[in-house]
Amino acid sequence: MVVKNMRDLLNYVEEQKKIRAAEHRRKFAHHGECGGLTDKEWFSIKHGQKSSFPKARKFTHHKMWRETGSKYTVEQLKQIAKS
Repeated sequence: MVVKNMRDLLNYVEEQKKIRAAEHRRKFAHHGECGGLTDKEWFSIKHGQKSSFPKARKFTHHKMWRETGSKYTVEQLKQIAKS
């Protein structure tokens, strides 16, 4: 198509947008419209929670004391408490 003035160009661009949008709708409408999840679907989804919880407190409250007796000296415990 040969465009001779700005008005023709604007009309041409508008028509091309409509054609492109209609083609896009035809291409992706084969499964019907998208919809939200039902309550049953929503509540059946299982997902993990945040995996980067603070580890320092958990270490000092659990793993540190698993072995019999303390494997850390008092100086090391003070150092851990500072950090």
